[in-house]
Parts: sequence; structure tokens; C-alpha cells
Amino acid sequence: MLLDGETWTARVQGFKREAWRLETLPVYRVPSEDGEIRDFLAGQRLDPENYSSGYTEGLKRIKAEGKSKGRVHVVRQPLTDYLRFEFMYYDAHSRAGDDIRILDVTDRPNPLEGVSDFWLFDHSEVVLMHYEDDGTQISRELYGGDPAPYVEYQSIAIAESVPFKEYVKRWPSILTS
Repeated sequence: MLLDGETWTARVQGFKREAWRLETLPVYRVPSEDGEIRDFLAGQRLDPENYSSGYTEGLKRIKAEGKSKGRVHVVRQPLTDYLRFEFMYYDAHSRAGDDIRILDVTDRPNPLEGVSDFWLFDHSEVVLMHYEDDGTQISRELYGGDPAPYVEYQSIAIAESVPFKEYVKRWPSILTS
């Protein structure tokens, strides 16, 4: 079953304990971000300590309700302009409660080679994210099979990654370049 519009929104907002995502692409093409990316490339930055949006307020609400939202992003250096842009938001989102981790496979084998993007809700429901080669989203598909392999992918991703803040401490220029 493909998820779109209200059905997708209900899924993302209706989890009971945990919403978790694996991100594997170096670029996600989101037309609504084009202007923000241009601004970023022109040198504009947001202040992560004071940044507020509907998304960050939602993250704070999720955390206050005792739920969690997190992700692991598999990356390779040098980071794409898009990833540098996204990291600017990761800084603000992690401060609001998003458990963001980075799995850098620059100098090592990727322990999740061949695993595509997905969301895992409450360890029981999987939504497969489908993209064109350029990062344009094609669809979101509710997976009808056993979620156990995806729970295992999550475990591997978390074990093999580092918290976002730790990652950027190693390479602070990522957030300022």
C-alpha cells in the first residue's frame, strides 16, 4: 500500500513509542528546499540554539510525551552540499530532541550496503522510501512483510554510528563551511 498525504501524515504522527529512519542518500531533492539551499550556499546560516519551527516544536512535544524520534544517516566524505545544508538543520533538530546519528563509511565497509531508506514505527511497522537516482522521492510504501530484518538494520545502524554532535565535534568545519 502506498502512503501519501493524510495517510502518511497520520502514520508519522501516530506512532506510540518510536519513529526511526534510515537515510542512505547523499542528496534528497525536495523542491520546497531549493531557496533555502541557495541561501545556504550563499553563506546564510540559521542559529541552531534559537531556531524554532513546527518541526522542532513537534520534536519537543514528542519528547515530552515520552516518545522518541531518531535517524541514522549513512554518509561518505566529502559531504555533498545538500548534506552540509541538512547538517545545519540536524544541529537544530537534535537540540529539540531528534536522536540523530551519523554512520560515516568513508574509510570502511558499509555494514548496511544495499539497504534502502525506510521508516520503522514502534518496531512493528515499516515504510519503504523509494527515490529516483537524483534523490527525488517516488513513493512511500507500507511494507507487508516481517519487520524483523528492519529492526536488525536499525540495531546495526545504531551500533555502527555516532551521535550527530559527536560527529561534528570531530569535523567542526562541516557546520561552518
